[in-house]
Amino acid sequence: MSNHQFNQPIQHAEINDCSMVQDHVSIHIGNMLRSVPATSPEHSIFRVLHQLRQVNEKAYEPVILAIGPYHHGNDKFKFMEEQKLRYLQQLLKRRKEESVDRYMPTLRELEQQARNCYEETIDLSQEKFLAMMLIDGCFIIELLRKYILNKSIDEDDSDRLRHCRSCYLDDPLGESDWLQYHLRRDLLLLENQLPLFVLSKLYDLTRGPDEHHEFNVVAIEYFEFEGEGPDRNWARGNWEHILHLYHAWCTNGLPREPSLPCTPVMPSAIELGESGVRFRAAEGCHLGDIKFENGTLEIPVLMVQDNTESKYRNLIAYEQHPQSRVINYFTDYVIFIDCLINSSKDVKVLRSAGIIENWLGDDEVLAQMFNKMCDNIVSYGSCYSEIFENLNAHCKKRRNVWMATLRREYFHSPWAFLSVVAAIMLLLLTAAQTLYSVLSYQK
Repeated sequence: MSNHQFNQPIQHAEINDCSMVQDHVSIHIGNMLRSVPATSPEHSIFRVLHQLRQVNEKAYEPVILAIGPYHHGNDKFKFMEEQKLRYLQQLLKRRKEESVDRYMPTLRELEQQARNCYEETIDLSQEKFLAMMLIDGCFIIELLRKYILNKSIDEDDSDRLRHCRSCYLDDPLGESDWLQYHLRRDLLLLENQLPLFVLSKLYDLTRGPDEHHEFNVVAIEYFEFEGEGPDRNWARGNWEHILHLYHAWCTNGLPREPSLPCTPVMPSAIELGESGVRFRAAEGCHLGDIKFENGTLEIPVLMVQDNTESKYRNLIAYEQHPQSRVINYFTDYVIFIDCLINSSKDVKVLRSAGIIENWLGDDEVLAQMFNKMCDNIVSYGSCYSEIFENLNAHCKKRRNVWMATLRREYFHSPWAFLSVVAAIMLLLLTAAQTLYSVLSYQK
């Protein structure tokens, strides 16, 4: 028998032995699979998608205030960390409490539910996570309390309110408009949120005898300068965080069904004007107050300030996230404005019509801001699809273009109109004289 025949059974035994030993790569992959966190429908506080962040990272980063775990521990916000502790100290002093022991059992009950709200697994220990929730949460509710108190004192300067205000003396935040401006900005960042149920619970635990409203109502009061919205009863809803509450406030009353499919493309403001479209500032300030009727496009007044880009970008980032359960109203709105604005000349047209108030000062800067804001945004439809269709149809009619050219060239001023009338009269007189000469000759 050959050597080959003797060796063959031995080779089979080796193969069988190897099959009994688990591969190291399989072990490694198995460990990785076991460490993957379960997908939770409770996720509501997300990281900004990378493709959106890379266009303008600063728009999503806090300027002075870090809230929640995503930016926790950054030395950049050391000043505000001291102010948070000062606010907590003032709260305990006002309530005549020596420690935070009273709040810890409630926070421990809410810990896991709060952790589940964040898209990423939070690596903070229980001690640090609970401390962060308490310190950040109490800072927010005290900040809003001070705003409401100061507003009440301005409206009703009574001895009782002045006495309450003495509890909030020595507050560097309240004395600086610059700090207040950036605090409002940072509280509307997608990555800078605490679950609203945590804020509501802390507010209820620290509520005074004269405080009759829920936290949601107080939060709406804080941002009410942004424009009119629904009544206070509406605010008693189930919202995820402050940004979600603000989004729902601004979009209240709009249809709750998905956007209609369309291609969001139309001529710019300059081109629409050349096709006879007139622009007018709408009386309402709602996202749903955009209308196109009888050749006139009505758009609510848009006040553009330094924090406008950050606010819109974070609202869009919240809408664009795959796990978000809100309709893309702000995405559709910004795309609509971006279609209108291609250059500073388009901004000037809308500014002249009273539709845009440009506090940035430079029309070109505003134009570039909206042009870049739509980069890497995904949209399969628009709540303005009917307006897109009607505007495009209007511009395709040659009669509208001719009439617009006539108005622009010959009726743009009283003197131009008189010149046209004089030219027509001269033409008629010349024609009459010619006709009279021909008739006289034939006679």
